[in-house]
Amino acid sequence: MSKQSDVLTGTSFNIVSYASDPSVGSAGKIYYNTTLGLLKVSNGTAWFKVSAEPAILSSISGTIYNTIANNITLTGTGFLTDSCIVTFTVGGTGYPVTKTADSDTTISAVAVPSAVYNSAAGTSVSITVTNTDGSISGAVSTTILALPTGGTITTSGSYRIHTFTSSSTFTVPTGFSATADYLVIAGGGGGASTQSTVSWASGGGGGAGGYRTSAGTSGGGGSAESAISITAASYPVTVGAGGAGGTPGTDNGTNGSNSVFGAITSIGGGAGGSYPKNGTAGGSGGGGSGAGVGGSGTTNQGYAGGNGANAPAYGAGGGGGAGLAGANGTASEGANGGNGVSSSITGTATTRAGGGGGGTYAAGYPAGFGGSGGGGNAGQTYPSDGNPATANTGSGGGGATNNTSNDLQYGGTGGSGIVIIRYAF
Repeated sequence: MSKQSDVLTGTSFNIVSYASDPSVGSAGKIYYNTTLGLLKVSNGTAWFKVSAEPAILSSISGTIYNTIANNITLTGTGFLTDSCIVTFTVGGTGYPVTKTADSDTTISAVAVPSAVYNSAAGTSVSITVTNTDGSISGAVSTTILALPTGGTITTSGSYRIHTFTSSSTFTVPTGFSATADYLVIAGGGGGASTQSTVSWASGGGGGAGGYRTSAGTSGGGGSAESAISITAASYPVTVGAGGAGGTPGTDNGTNGSNSVFGAITSIGGGAGGSYPKNGTAGGSGGGGSGAGVGGSGTTNQGYAGGNGANAPAYGAGGGGGAGLAGANGTASEGANGGNGVSSSITGTATTRAGGGGGGTYAAGYPAGFGGSGGGGNAGQTYPSDGNPATANTGSGGGGATNNTSNDLQYGGTGGSGIVIIRYAF
C-alpha cells in the first residue's frame, strides 16, 4: 500500500504550512494556510479550500443605546466579502441580521434589531458572525447604554434635543459622553404701570432675558459660544421666571429671573420704568419713561432699552431685545421693543427674546409694539394695561398706557425663559 509523500516540500503525511498560496503544483497537493486557518488543495491550476474558513470577530465599533435605532461596525477576519449572518443574542434569544461584508475584515452599518435596542439599559448583548462557509465566530459582548434624560426630548436629523420649559435636571448616565450645544434664555422683565398721581405716566417696556447659545448668534450681537462636554452627571437646569408687571403705586416692573445650565448663566431681563423713571439693567435693559433712560443690556446677552420722552405724548421707551435695542419714545408715540434672535437648535427656526413695547399718554398718540420673538405690546387703547410677553421666550412685557390720573393700569408680565440642549448621537 503506497503512502502519501512529497506533499509540497514535506515528507510522509506532513502537511506544510504557508501564510499565502504557494505555486500551485500538481493536482492533489495539500497545504495549511496559516493566515486563514484552513486547508487548501490544488487541482493543478488553482488552490481551493478543503475546510471552512473560520470567521473571527475581533471587535465592535459603535454603541447600542436603549430605545434608539443604532448601527454598529464589526471588525475581524474571514467575512469573505459575502453575505454574513450577524446574530445578536439577548437573554438566550438570538436575533439574526443578514448583511454583506464590506471586505474580508469589515462589516459596517449593521442595523441593531429593535428587540435588542428596546431591551433595558444595562442588558448584555452577545454578537457572533456566520460566514458563507458556515463558520461561526466566537462571541463579542457589549452592553446596552442609557441616553440622557430630562425635559421634553425630540430628535432632528442626527441630533437629540432636550427642551426645558421649567426648572428640572438634565441627567447624563454612566458610559455616555458627548459635545453639547445649548440655548439658555432668562426670564424677560416686566413692563411698567401707570401712576395714580400723574395723569401722563406711561410705562416703559420690559427688556428681554439674556440670550446665550453655542448654536448660532448670541444676544447683544455676540458670536456663538463654545459647545460644552457632557459626561455622566446630574446637571441642574433653572428656567428663569418672567418679571411681574408694575402695579400702580409700585410703578416699575420687576426684573426677570436668571436661567442656568451648568456654568452657563443668562441674566434676567430689565424692568420697564414708569414716569419719570429709568428702565433697569438686565440681560436686555428695560425702557425708560418721561425723562427716564433705558436700562443697559449685558454684554453678549442683549441690548439696552430705549429712552422715554416728555410732553405731549410722553412716549415711553421700548424694552431691549436680544437682537436689537429698544427704540426711544417720542413726543408723539410710544416706542417699539427691540427684536429677538432666531435659533434653529431644535431643527426649526424660532425667534425668541423680544423687548416689550413702550406705552404712551392719551388717545391719538400710538403706543409701541413688542419686538419679534414674543415681546408684549404696550396697552393699545386709552387707558389699558400692558400686554404680557409670550411664555418660554424670555421676552419683555409691554408698558401700560394712561389717560387720566385716575387710571390704574398694570404693566405686562415678562415671558418665562427656556433652556435647550442638543447633542449628536
